[in-house]
Amino acid sequence: MASVTIKGLKKVYDNKVTAVHDVNIDIKDQEFIVLVGPSGCGKSTTLRMVAGLEDISGGDLYIGDKRCNDVAPKDRDIAMVFQSYALYPHMTVRDNIGFSLKLKKVPKDEIDKKVNEAAEILGITQYLDRKPKALSGGQRQRVAIGRAIVREPKVLLMDEPLSNLDAKLRNQMRAEIIKLRQRIHTTFMYVTHDQTEAMTLGDRIVIMKDGFVNQIGTPQELYNCPVNLFVAGFIGTPQMNFFNDAKLVLKNGKYWASIKGRDFELSETHQKALKARNQQPCDIVAGIRPDHVVLGNNGLTGRIEVTEMMGSSLHIHTDCQGDEVVLIVSTVGLDQGLINGTAKTVNFSFPADLLQLFDKATGNNLVWFDEASAKANAPVCAKY
Repeated sequence: MASVTIKGLKKVYDNKVTAVHDVNIDIKDQEFIVLVGPSGCGKSTTLRMVAGLEDISGGDLYIGDKRCNDVAPKDRDIAMVFQSYALYPHMTVRDNIGFSLKLKKVPKDEIDKKVNEAAEILGITQYLDRKPKALSGGQRQRVAIGRAIVREPKVLLMDEPLSNLDAKLRNQMRAEIIKLRQRIHTTFMYVTHDQTEAMTLGDRIVIMKDGFVNQIGTPQELYNCPVNLFVAGFIGTPQMNFFNDAKLVLKNGKYWASIKGRDFELSETHQKALKARNQQPCDIVAGIRPDHVVLGNNGLTGRIEVTEMMGSSLHIHTDCQGDEVVLIVSTVGLDQGLINGTAKTVNFSFPADLLQLFDKATGNNLVWFDEASAKANAPVCAKY
């Protein structure tokens, strides 16, 4: 097994387009790191540079203690699982899984042993003598994973391996990958555009946009302490609610958030962080998670536009003076007017200590963002 160290990694194509800018990630031995972001953000290009499938334009890549910028892919002791499965259609499952070992001239009895072990781990023993065309998408992806793990690589790279599967199969395969990780003890780098996959699979998540790393942290750090508006809106389903015309005000030595004519006194964490940066009153974007919004008369009012019954909870989409605000509320004891859709408005509030405050000019979080932490990819939640 091995750590992976990425220092200042950069990718510039021949047409002078820069796909990846100055990426820095330290991946611990046996850690599961997920690279996530919208299409075109540079996550797959970063993974392909680690795999050796793309040349590195700048920076350094270390697998363990070995600098691998110019090392051939076959000599990096890595394995990769692709989105498209990439199985040999004329070979059986057994031969597909054992093919790389056969090329290395591993003895047949050892190949059989490793193939059988991988098939048992992945639950595909009964399919070993079938051809790929006789398998479902989920079964084919298991075969592709099996072909990777029999090599016992130091690092296992996975490039959107579940994106071709339907929703139910994706859920099943996410659980299988979690079980697999517990059994094979290797280092994982996993690329996806699906933030649910990222949150459920990753020890830490790398959020990318336009070739830049925006934030690295645990799922909980990213959810609770987003460093900017992009991260805040990307992580969480439904996404964070934003009040775009809020203001940060200072009254009697205390900071308050003024939202839609209502002032919220900020928590001690907010106060400490804002005082530390000598923050002056300014226009802000205030954010609150839908599951942090609570029903109550001592707050704001939203005009109900859509309700979504989810069984145990109700998602209420409202217009609050021009800003969309989504509430997630329990259906237990809920007013029947909200449940049956006859209610026209809803009153709500939220705990001020759960508010996120973003500078309107830069989009950076006034509590959790600072240049030093961003450059060092340091955990932000522990600062205050």
